[in-house]
Amino acid sequence: QVQLVEPGGGLVQPGGSLRLSCAASGSLTGTNAMGWYRQTPGKQRELVAVIASTGSTTYAESVKGRFTVSRDYAKNTLYLQMNSLKPEDTAVYYCRYVGERGVNWGQGTQVTVSS
Repeated sequence: QVQLVEPGGGLVQPGGSLRLSCAASGSLTGTNAMGWYRQTPGKQRELVAVIASTGSTTYAESVKGRFTVSRDYAKNTLYLQMNSLKPEDTAVYYCRYVGERGVNWGQGTQVTVSS
């Protein structure tokens, strides 16, 4: 089992920036991918950004050019730098780890973009 801890989140004004982090521990495997997903009430959870252990990244079209996903492999920590935030970015953001033994999710953290 993999444990994912996501501190951070919060309230930010439109146009502002915020960085999320997700620390992974437990039964980590060499081949894996970590990513961020988000969900708003009544909607399905959607992909925001994913980064593989190779370093390759994938972004949702709605966040390209504004969000940057990165990993500190030594610390097993995932980051999401969010710039130029918009009210429509408001959601609960979840960290996800996909390894050789399966999929694990973080508890989620609320991000609210509002003036």
